Amino acid sequence: MSVKIIHYQPEYASAFYNLNIEWLKTFFYVEAYDEAVLSQPETYIINKGGHIFFAKQGETILGTVALMPTDNPKLLELTKMAVSPASRGLKIGQQLMQYCIDYGKSIGLDGLMLYSNTILENAIYIYRKYGFIEIPVEPNSPYVRSNIKMVLEL
Repeated sequence: MSVKIIHYQPEYASAFYNLNIEWLKTFFYVEAYDEAVLSQPETYIINKGGHIFFAKQGETILGTVALMPTDNPKLLELTKMAVSPASRGLKIGQQLMQYCIDYGKSIGLDGLMLYSNTILENAIYIYRKYGFIEIPVEPNSPYVRSNIKMVLEL
């Protein structure tokens, strides 16, 4: 499958929102923080120095992921990864993950961090496969649903 990874453009904001809302509703629920970030990606991610990427085939967006700024400018949060239902199982998420890792290295990051939930066994397996290791989740985690935090040194 020929998939191209592209960077955020305002015309893809609705795809970022729709893919993530579908994923959240399928596996969890939409938290207020999710709604804010997803409905205003430029405010919460792009304008703060973050990045959003899309997996595109032809004119169709198949998946998306974001690298969101944290308090540490050398550590970005890998977040808001979602793949369309029809494209799941085609390793789109892994292509997006690899792109984020390569991109992080290219801009001199020290690492990537993510929050997840252990019920997502396949996702946790993939994170570990890419070298992410588990660290403690802080009590004031931005996501109610997160019960695992992982970091990858670049």
